[in-house]
Formats: sequence, C-alpha cells, structure tokens
Amino acid sequence: MENNTRYVAGLSTMEELFSQEVRNGMEEMKKISPDLWEMIVSFGFGDLYSRKTLSLSQREIITLTTLITQGAFDQLRVHLHGALKVGLSKEEIIEIIIHCIGYVGFPKAVQAMGIAGEIFKETE
Repeated sequence: MENNTRYVAGLSTMEELFSQEVRNGMEEMKKISPDLWEMIVSFGFGDLYSRKTLSLSQREIITLTTLITQGAFDQLRVHLHGALKVGLSKEEIIEIIIHCIGYVGFPKAVQAMGIAGEIFKETE
C-alpha cells in the first residue's frame, strides 16, 4: 500500500495542503482503519486532489462549500487549515461561507463561521 504511486502522490498532496500537526491528527484514522486511511490518501488525495486542471486553492473552495452543505464540520476544520495553507485568505473564506447562506441556510453557515473563527485564532 505505502509504495503504491497513488498513495505516494496522495501523501505528497497532503503535505502541500496540511501542516504536520494537522496531518498527525488525520493519521489517527490509520490506527482505527488502515483500509479507510489508504482509501482517503490514495483516492481522495492521490487521485482527486492531484489532478492538474484545478489548483489546490480552487479544490479547497469546492471542498469547503461541499462540507458546509453536508454539515460535515469536523472535516471542515481540517480543510480550513488546508485552505489557508494553499493561499486562501481569511476574507475569501468568510465570503465563501456567506455565499453558502443562500444554499444551506443560516444555521450551517453560522456554525461554519464559528469554526472558521476558531481556526483563524489558532493560526494567528
């Protein structure tokens, strides 16, 4: 598994997106389910995130909006870190969340904004 080119590409992409601290937290999944971890790295980051047409920042915009839409707030925390690391500004992230109000409603947007505020404080 760990010598698989998709897995290696996924790890490389994750290094671009996330700090070591964030990756360490994500790697807790490996202890729970090595198979799911391999799928996340190989498919999610090796196949999807490694494609060339969209930049990592464009992919993070898509990811933030879909996570907010789903109410997947634990994953939103992780990807807010990634969005900041690949160059999205706090102002852009705030605007993404505000834009989602029309599609997901105030409760999800308010919760997402609260989480974003926490992440902004952590990264100052």
